Parts: sequence; C-alpha cells; structure tokens
Amino acid sequence: MPQSLLPGQATPTLELPTLEHGTFRLDESEPDFLTLIEVYRGLHCPRCRRHLLALTSVLPRLFERGVEVIAVSADSEERAREARHSWGLGALRIGYGLSQKAAKDWGLYISDPIQNSELHPFAEPATFWVRPDGVLYAATYNTTPFSRAHWTDWLEALDAIRARDYPPRGGHRS
Repeated sequence: MPQSLLPGQATPTLELPTLEHGTFRLDESEPDFLTLIEVYRGLHCPRCRRHLLALTSVLPRLFERGVEVIAVSADSEERAREARHSWGLGALRIGYGLSQKAAKDWGLYISDPIQNSELHPFAEPATFWVRPDGVLYAATYNTTPFSRAHWTDWLEALDAIRARDYPPRGGHRS
C-alpha cells in the first residue's frame, strides 16, 4: 500500500521534462504562495480531460493568488502533446514521464492497464499543494478517476488560507 505524504513535512524531489517549459524541478520552484502539482492518469482518461480543462479555466485566478501550476503524468512526450492539443489545454504547464519511483515516493496509487489505450502502469490522480520551502501544505489522493475537488472550492480555500494564515492540517497518522 502506498505511504501518503503528510502535510507539514518536506516533499520528495520531483524533476520532470515539460512541454514548452523546460525541466520542472520542484526544489527550484519559486511561487509567491504555493505550487500546485496535479497528477493525472494520462491521455487515455476522459475524466482527466474534464478535470484539466476546468483547471485551465481557473489558471489566471490561481496565478493572481501566487500559485504555480503543473499537471503531470507518466505519459510519454508524444502522448502529453496529444493531450495538450486534443484536450485544448492552452497555457497549462504539462509534465510527462513520471517514473514509478517518483510515483511511489509521492505515495501515489498505481493501476495496471485494463484497456488498449492504457499503455503502461500509471498513477491515479492526486493533488498536491506545496509551500515555497518544499513543505507539503495539503494533498488529496484518488484510487480512481472519479470524485475530485472542484477548483472553485480551492480558490475560496486559498483566499481563506492567506487571510487566516491557516496552517497545514492532518500531519499525524492514527
């Protein structure tokens, strides 16, 4: 069973090639507020398409709040490009080639292919909010493509977090 990351603790390293934005290195990320890392299943996932389109629609509002955003998957560069093009993801920064080791380090759930469009084992969706010092603020993990947070809820949450200097929560296991 994957070991999920705990809020308030340092995140593992993350380094991935991206489409049109060079290499993403979390330890070199310099957001004004938080870095959002959105893990998606890959080109084969229609639910991921809808979720990333919704994310793309709120990018300007996230940027206004000082959030750096990247969506990542285990897909190849070719499949990541196809997702960007066919899904209409515009300015969303896309990272590709998420390794099984990185997926394990981040506590992601992994699924084996069950359809021809699923070319290799892939990480199930997850959302990570990381502070500029590399400490995890919040995380959500999914075992399926269903039931993800709404981005407008997160926009409200980001405003409340800043206004109240709200600390990371859930930093202990029972």
